[in-house]
Amino acid sequence: MARHIFLLASLLLSCLLLGAQVDAKEYMRCQLARELLQKYGINKTFLSNWICLVEHESNLSTKAVKRNPNGSASYGLFQISSKEWCGVSRKGGLCDKKCEDFLDDNIADDVACAKRIFERAGFKNWPGWKASCRNTQNLPNLGVFCNIQTV
Repeated sequence: MARHIFLLASLLLSCLLLGAQVDAKEYMRCQLARELLQKYGINKTFLSNWICLVEHESNLSTKAVKRNPNGSASYGLFQISSKEWCGVSRKGGLCDKKCEDFLDDNIADDVACAKRIFERAGFKNWPGWKASCRNTQNLPNLGVFCNIQTV
């Protein structure tokens, strides 16, 4: 009987752990570039900047969470900060979203919030972009890598 309970508990725990992982997504560069362009209408002119930003902020992962020195955290593919843009465990911030909503594989809300951040201050709100993507020589050539013409 104890063995059956152990096996059942193990199976249940495995299902819970697998279920938690199903919601997150690891993108490939070209896959994300095409999705941002075709599904979310990201401007071709800035597409290489967005891809560079995501590569340096979240390593193309929707489940990325980083703690910031000011005590806030940044969430998801675009590393959206709880300091100003979303609320922890509740809707809030300038995007009126729960930060945890940015950790699943549905990036529609992430893209909408990232566009709002971009409209306010360009890419300057993202440290990964400032450090690694500001110089246009560092931007990925999506024409070569993905056969996407960005200009």
